[in-house]
Amino acid sequence: MATTLRHVVIIGYDRAELLDIACVADTFDIATRTGAASGYRVTLATPDGRPVTCSSGLVLAGQTSLEKVRGPVDTVVVSGGLGHGAAARDARLVEQVRRIAALSRRVASVCTGAGVLAAAGLLDGRRATTHWAFARDLAAEHPAVEVDPGPLYIRDGAVCTSAGVTSALDLTLALVEEDHGPELARSVARTLVTHAQRPGDQAQISAFVDDSPPRHGAVHHLVRHIAGHLADDLGTEALAALASVSERHLNRIFTDHLGRTPAQYVREARAEAAERLLVTTELPLPAVAVHCGFRSTETLRQAFLAHYGTTPSSHRAAHRRRTARADGGVGGRT
Repeated sequence: MATTLRHVVIIGYDRAELLDIACVADTFDIATRTGAASGYRVTLATPDGRPVTCSSGLVLAGQTSLEKVRGPVDTVVVSGGLGHGAAARDARLVEQVRRIAALSRRVASVCTGAGVLAAAGLLDGRRATTHWAFARDLAAEHPAVEVDPGPLYIRDGAVCTSAGVTSALDLTLALVEEDHGPELARSVARTLVTHAQRPGDQAQISAFVDDSPPRHGAVHHLVRHIAGHLADDLGTEALAALASVSERHLNRIFTDHLGRTPAQYVREARAEAAERLLVTTELPLPAVAVHCGFRSTETLRQAFLAHYGTTPSSHRAAHRRRTARADGGVGGRT
């Protein structure tokens, strides 16, 4: 059992998202119980220390009031939820967020909690993310913030922001890895029965996680097949044969249910798989192309450019620069 505990303060308010709070609290708690050399002590701080009613209707007891939080604080995390707008307009709450952040080694938000950090001026001049559905509003209300709705989470110096709900799990695993190394983070992920930490640059929405899974049986089956067999022959003829339909019918049902042809869908799926390999491995481009089913690095380059607006090499280089800046900046400006 760890003897020295890092103090984590989670800021909650009425109509906060329960998952935003629970993902952070439980991940840090499991890291402590798993054997972190310096574990975590998590406190839920609320306005006046009162209970808060989450958006689900469940009530959480505040452990302390925002005003009573004293340093040093290792990490302060502002939760998101349907009440984020009211929280961001609450001058007293925002001032306490600003005060507690100044006491903290690092600052983070989950989902729409970014709006509270922005209201406190803590995101000015920084790159940040939030739930994709609220990114446009955040950018409009806070033009000094560079809002990027794509990634699961972003670290800019000592400030971290994350996308919707369960991306809090990815962010917290990343913070555990930062503090204790990848082996403990993987152990925590196994305990949580989740994927090992997804990279922050992974897209919030992709061909693999559309607005809803296709209801058409053949399309649903083919989408699952494509995801697991990217290096195979996924031409329209091969897919039509697999679904026992004509190529013309296959094109029609894909267009009806996915808004793109089978060829377009396969190209996007391969580009997104390549993006994950580029930011999570050191595989050279020819190997990435082979793994994802592209015939050549040039074919990969063209598909990647069409989907992401940049080349694979440039994307990997930009990711490395952001990672190096974040690694060097933690504990820096707040």
